Amino acid sequence: MDTHAPDPPCHGTPVVTRLPGGVGISGLTVYDWEAADGLCGGTPHMHLVCSEAYVVIDGAGSVQTLAASGFADTPLHPGDVVWFTPGTIHRLVNDGGLRLVVLMQNSGLPEAGDAVFTFPAPVLADSHAYQAAAALTCDRAAAARRRRDLALEGFLALREGGLREFHSAAHRLKSDLLDDWQIRWRDGPLAAAVETGRQLDRLRAGDLSHLGHGEVSRLECPEHPRFGMCGLLHPYPAPDPPTRPLRGSSGSPHLRPPKELL
Repeated sequence: MDTHAPDPPCHGTPVVTRLPGGVGISGLTVYDWEAADGLCGGTPHMHLVCSEAYVVIDGAGSVQTLAASGFADTPLHPGDVVWFTPGTIHRLVNDGGLRLVVLMQNSGLPEAGDAVFTFPAPVLADSHAYQAAAALTCDRAAAARRRRDLALEGFLALREGGLREFHSAAHRLKSDLLDDWQIRWRDGPLAAAVETGRQLDRLRAGDLSHLGHGEVSRLECPEHPRFGMCGLLHPYPAPDPPTRPLRGSSGSPHLRPPKELL
């Protein structure tokens, strides 16, 4: 698929700027619901193409992770910054009042479905069963808690083995979203990086024109939190990329809604 970045806007055309580098940002108050293993916290899950960072602002806890390198339990205290790459299953544990600022690579992709819950293998093998287990319907708090508990069941089993099979199941569940993700990546983070390259080229040529277009943008804190994977989430909005065809393709791409909301 062509990965050509979008053409820059015409001179003087107003644009809505993204957070630097196409990063997504959310505030998170981690669930204090006790789970079957006696720990309080969020829903274990994995991202296929997004790295994630936690900036701890209050409370205490840890992030449990599972990757090909094994299981780890990393403490979290105010001032800590912890991040992990795609393929790292992660579960937040709340030891008391844990609050984070979450930074997500590829702004828009997590909200567009780049997350797979660690449900037990039979649920992962059936896309309809997976969607039913992931959905938040009716009593959203109760549904989020059931989803967490089911994912924890699968997570504890994965600690005993089966990680490669989980990766394969995750790919099957998300493969029909890859074209949409490619568009969001191209028109978000890739476009931001390409624009930096253009600015460097202009500076080398002595062209300072882009410095005359400096601006300040502001995102208001979302008023109402929603039930996320790991806690009550305040996701700061990011503008969607333009829904225009990829170069060499015909028709307008249709960005599907996320298969599950954070």
